[in-house]
Amino acid sequence: MTKKLLLCDCLGSQAIDADVISAQSGLACSKVHTALCTDQLGAAAEEIKAGEVIVACQQERQVFEELAMEIDAEVAGFVDLRDRAGWGQGPAGPKMAALAAEAALTLSIGKSIDVISEGTCLIIGGAAAIAAAGDLCDVLAVTVLLDNAEDIPADRRFDCVVGRLRQANGALGQFDVKIDNFQQLVPGGRGAFALTDAQNGAVSRCDILLDLTGGAPLFPAHEKREGYLRAEPGHARSVAKAVFAASQMVGTFEKPLYVKLETSMCAHSRAEQPACSNCLNVCPTGAITSAGEHVAIDPMICAGCGSCAAVCPSGAIAYDAPAVDSIFQRVSVLAATYRNAGGGTPRLLVHDAGHGREMISLAARFGAGLPADVIPFETDALSGFGHAEILAALASGFGHVDILTSPKTEVEVLASQITFVQAVAGEDAVSLLSPADPDAMLDALADDVEGVSCDPILPLGSRRQVARLAAKALRPEAETIALPEGAPYGAVVVDKEACTLCLSCVSLCPSGALGDNPDMPQLRFQEDACLQCGLCSNICPEKAITLQPQLDLTTKALTQVVVHEEEPFACIECGALFGVKSTVEKITEKLAGNHTMFATSDAAKMIQMCDNCRIQAQYHSTNNPFQGGERPRPRTTEDYLSKRKDH
Repeated sequence: MTKKLLLCDCLGSQAIDADVISAQSGLACSKVHTALCTDQLGAAAEEIKAGEVIVACQQERQVFEELAMEIDAEVAGFVDLRDRAGWGQGPAGPKMAALAAEAALTLSIGKSIDVISEGTCLIIGGAAAIAAAGDLCDVLAVTVLLDNAEDIPADRRFDCVVGRLRQANGALGQFDVKIDNFQQLVPGGRGAFALTDAQNGAVSRCDILLDLTGGAPLFPAHEKREGYLRAEPGHARSVAKAVFAASQMVGTFEKPLYVKLETSMCAHSRAEQPACSNCLNVCPTGAITSAGEHVAIDPMICAGCGSCAAVCPSGAIAYDAPAVDSIFQRVSVLAATYRNAGGGTPRLLVHDAGHGREMISLAARFGAGLPADVIPFETDALSGFGHAEILAALASGFGHVDILTSPKTEVEVLASQITFVQAVAGEDAVSLLSPADPDAMLDALADDVEGVSCDPILPLGSRRQVARLAAKALRPEAETIALPEGAPYGAVVVDKEACTLCLSCVSLCPSGALGDNPDMPQLRFQEDACLQCGLCSNICPEKAITLQPQLDLTTKALTQVVVHEEEPFACIECGALFGVKSTVEKITEKLAGNHTMFATSDAAKMIQMCDNCRIQAQYHSTNNPFQGGERPRPRTTEDYLSKRKDH
């Protein structure tokens, strides 16, 4: 069944060309209504009841969702055409068609798990904590952790303990806390409450952690730690907001599994030698830890910023809510639909679902609105829109990409990704916008940008494959593109004078970019597979390997090439080839006559023998250290019989 787009011009405040939208988006369009959320709500009910309806309004989404529930129907989706296109600058037809086509896509839904919170709440602080406990004790199982016994109230509706919080781990529904100088209250007796003897290292668990100490946060990026609420004790409004939020954290909650990890592809380390730690360096919440040869991700702590997926060179970590191929599909459909509708070369404005959406809405309602060629692209993981996604957008037909940051965006990650893209596509290909208000955003978007142009591609495959394909489309004349330090693409440069072809780099290379030849002393390299993790340079005993960030766009990068080879040595006994000639000669020169094991000429010759010949020579030598004494004669039946006769 074809999906139908339910249109409304919002009291005649925007011009909607239903024919253009329908022709280019593939959606059937309703007639253009004027007040669909109020006077024409009955018409909306009829359309929704017919099924497979996308409502072209985000502002009154709740109204239409409640209407659908009332008539026992479903809404296929929502798309904001008004703020993002209708209330903008210039003809809106091509942009509306592009946004409608994007809304019609059927995208994969990310996985999730259930998190259960039974309402066990630990509040730390002083007087503010006691007051908050009094407000929450009727809905939560509250315990207050105080610094000293003097602050213990007579109120027994909640528990109080004394101690110092040493450590806290976890997230909503599974916080683990460790407390020193822990003392429990003894409720009996007259006068002030008595306390048990203090003990260190007391361990407990809770579902919610309310921090009203006014001190440093207990966690990095604490605002992203679900279940951890923090407020300044002297700021009544912040405390009230935190208390209310805590009261709502009881029940079963759906926790998205933002990223997926393929440990076999991880290049974190090999044989206890360090390699890639990109994800560890950028994770704001501390959800990623080292786990031997690969990393581990705690899904309960992960806040879904996407930074790890953006910087992972191998694709071991991939954003999965939704998957990265959904991003590629969306940008491709937006660009193609806009061009097919006669819109020319568009620009992409990437923003988040909170700050960015509000900025666009305010700019449309109270300002001039977005320019007609600027297509907004909303994503939950703004930091995860890395170099591969930007290059995919440019190669799909967008002339320029702007990334609109929010106060909570990990700007450092985006800045490094933009530097990479600019090395490939040029300085005018992408910009990072951090405007103070909607007017400043519109001013930045009004600037003339030369942008880029290329024959559009269809971005299919992994992030590395799409990045390479996009680079070839954007720079068809280039063979090799120099990249900034830290880029996940490049070559290894081998110092042939220092390399002994020990091949330790081959045995530990996590991606198989380095290889050998079982028949010849050769070191081979395939650039397309190289992650630039640095493991080979770290473990090389001769320090003969250095990294060279670059992107080779020729077919040479897809095949193994010999980066160093030497003449093999022929066994002086049987002629079999083994080892490296220069190495054998160096060892012979260094050990022959200078080492007790090779003091004689016959012993020194063993250095120049293959394994089989060396064993034979060692066995038949006069001073064989493995040779034992004369073996005793085997006993026979006659020996046993003769012994009996003697008795």
